[in-house]
Amino acid sequence: MSAGLLRQATYSTCRLGIYTSLFERFSGPNGETPGFLTKLGIAVSSGIIGSFVGTPSEVCLIRMTSDGRLPIGERRNYTNVFNALLRIFREEGLIALWRGAVPTMGRAAVVNGAQLASYSQAKQYIIGSVRYDEHNRLSLLHLPSSLADVIHQGFLSDGIVAHFSASMFSGFVTSVFSLPVDITKTRIQNMRIVDGKPEYRNMLDVFVRVVQNEGILALWKGFTPYFLRIGPHTVLTFIFLEQLSRGYRRIVLGDLNERRGGGL
Repeated sequence: MSAGLLRQATYSTCRLGIYTSLFERFSGPNGETPGFLTKLGIAVSSGIIGSFVGTPSEVCLIRMTSDGRLPIGERRNYTNVFNALLRIFREEGLIALWRGAVPTMGRAAVVNGAQLASYSQAKQYIIGSVRYDEHNRLSLLHLPSSLADVIHQGFLSDGIVAHFSASMFSGFVTSVFSLPVDITKTRIQNMRIVDGKPEYRNMLDVFVRVVQNEGILALWKGFTPYFLRIGPHTVLTFIFLEQLSRGYRRIVLGDLNERRGGGL
């Protein structure tokens, strides 16, 4: 539990904080959102940085989770995540805390690029069909009157419904792009030693051999349960983030019209 909480406190806080800050930095002077490629770039960058910061806690999480499956004589018996961090540093050196950082950062680049950029883009399209004219009246762009009535009631305004819809789309996109990476990463972690040599050379070798031997669809084997795990996590992450950002703008910045900060 302590390792999982520390991982979220380091990795998630860092990646979301950096993305939000860079999103605001690259937004236009009148609140125009960055272009898609810019969103993708800052999402990948924030994922890589956040993953690097969170790698020590992930190393502890993996070790503490797998400790119970080891023979009694080989168990490390960490009491909590801070005990694990201190012992790894003392017994194995500082570098050991970042063991496996490169593949972890690679996965984070894919996941964050898909998750954050797709959410921002989907949200922009969902609430972008509504705008206010100079008389502060709702104007609808190229929509039939029946749909205009629905939008006028607020279903596509910048609120929880829009955030839920955008985050569900983001969860699907994230699952599509990250599952092949997770499959190759898992096979690397579970590979056997055959005739004194590892079964795979690297993640690219896994990817190529899976496609050759099992077909390209094997990269998305188990997609449904994977999406059922990623989808709700993505929805809750963005809904809470949006509400906390809105509260920050109103309470801390005193921006009752929400014209500054906290954008996604």
